[in-house]
Amino acid sequence: MKLVMAIIKPFKLDDVREALSSLGIAGMTVSEVKGFGRQKGQTEIYRGAEYSTNMVPKIKVEVVCDDDLAPRVVEATQAAANSGASAMARSSSSMSARPCASAPAKPAKPRCKKGGIMTFSKKLCGMAGAAGLSLFAALPAWAQEAAEAAAPAAAVPNPGNNAWMMTSTVLVLLMILPGLALFYGGLTRSKNMLATMTQIGAAACLAMLIWVMYGYGMAFGPEGNAFVSWGKWFLVGVTTDSTAATFSDEVISEYVFVSFQMTFAAITAALVLGSVVERMKFSAVMLFTAIWLTIVYFPIAHMVWAGGGLLFDMGALDFAGGTVVHINAGVSALVACLILGKRIGYPKEPMAPHSMTMTMIGTGMLWVGWFGFNAGSELEADGTAALAMINTFVATAAGALFWMLAEKANGHKASALGFCSGVIAGLVAVTPAAGNSGPFGAIVLGALASIICFYFVSVIKPKLGYDDSLDAFGIHGVGGIVGAIGTGIVYQPFLGGPGDGSTAMGAQVMTQIIAVVVSIVWASVGTAIAIFIAKAVTGLRVSEEVEQQGLDLGEHGERAYNM
Repeated sequence: MKLVMAIIKPFKLDDVREALSSLGIAGMTVSEVKGFGRQKGQTEIYRGAEYSTNMVPKIKVEVVCDDDLAPRVVEATQAAANSGASAMARSSSSMSARPCASAPAKPAKPRCKKGGIMTFSKKLCGMAGAAGLSLFAALPAWAQEAAEAAAPAAAVPNPGNNAWMMTSTVLVLLMILPGLALFYGGLTRSKNMLATMTQIGAAACLAMLIWVMYGYGMAFGPEGNAFVSWGKWFLVGVTTDSTAATFSDEVISEYVFVSFQMTFAAITAALVLGSVVERMKFSAVMLFTAIWLTIVYFPIAHMVWAGGGLLFDMGALDFAGGTVVHINAGVSALVACLILGKRIGYPKEPMAPHSMTMTMIGTGMLWVGWFGFNAGSELEADGTAALAMINTFVATAAGALFWMLAEKANGHKASALGFCSGVIAGLVAVTPAAGNSGPFGAIVLGALASIICFYFVSVIKPKLGYDDSLDAFGIHGVGGIVGAIGTGIVYQPFLGGPGDGSTAMGAQVMTQIIAVVVSIVWASVGTAIAIFIAKAVTGLRVSEEVEQQGLDLGEHGERAYNM
């Protein structure tokens, strides 16, 4: 005899019952179960954790049958559970067939994990065990044996996935220090090199501390609404045993998930500073960062990536941060530089990068670290992570080459600065599409974004006259918008994307546009609030004397180069 167990959607129960009846199966055990986070057959999640408030109702069906009949029972149940118009990315039922115990087994003691998303209190475990024993006593002997044999084991983190996510987390840290610090630092004038690098490092460190105090709770807390969550302040309830869901039935350690998301908050805060370098006080940077993370980054991260979030529930696609990171940072950078004002002498005085060598080194580190950023966002070392990896290669390569082609087409020489800018434009554009596009869709997206960003920073920005010092908006904001909207196109299966075709391209693109508009509005208003508060408290901008002398000496009392 074998026990066949299936986890199905409640509305599929009648179909399964009819299928089993056609095989001569007259009896089965049915019980209600619930699952955390993303379940097989449910809506797609592009980053998230398991929360008790997001438990999904399911039905567990158990049937005992002869060994020879078991394969047919599994096949019939699977077909019935997956029938109909349901257009899910993965199977909507979970099946297993196990040998039945030949003699009554001793009731197993309930096992409880302590703390975290996957835990139950000992009291609840005891009550559940007592209720289960009383039900077993009223069932036939075969049902008791089958139920005991089918007792599910608690999910355990896959060591391979854990190792990959720990590596990805460190790769994203590499993007910040020294990647972004060198990239931005080389683009500034030599008298502001250290100040730029220090602002980036300090802002990232502040973001990490805020994240573990209350940022994680605001973005991925156990309770919340469409705009923000709450709970797990100071990581209360997060333990070495608690876990976070991936996009299958796997889990990873929650501490790993917390750390991975922490690096995203840190680099996004640092990206904003690219538009305000060379003239903003260090104290203003730190105060602005704290306020901005609280009222801008954490809510948008929740809306896009957490179950129950406004844009998440709308079905917006953002694999690794097109809206949350790049549009958010780029638009915030534009608002901040407009309020702060232009640098002294801009645009009449030459303000060329002082070290393209440093910028080129930083570009390489950013590209390497971006594999953790994009491929790591799958939360597993699987085929989708591999897809994100190859897309991060080819979209970036296309972006680098097409920026230089655009330079040549407009009468300029193909430059190292153009190469570096194209690399970043390609990376930004593919971020929301990393696991949502085929390789050739990613190439088109990277090339298109690079050309659009080139014209924005070389033509439109000079005409409008604003001083976005290092083109944070021109590349991250504009490239992020192109990538976010383009994801709705390259996701389609007829264009080589991984989508199942259940959502028409027009409908998906409209959802992407709504997500972009919401991100722009939220970031604009929140950044204005944060920058005006920082201005009221700190004065915001350094004195004219300090700005002309350089922030390295004026703000930090040291030089990048002593020759």
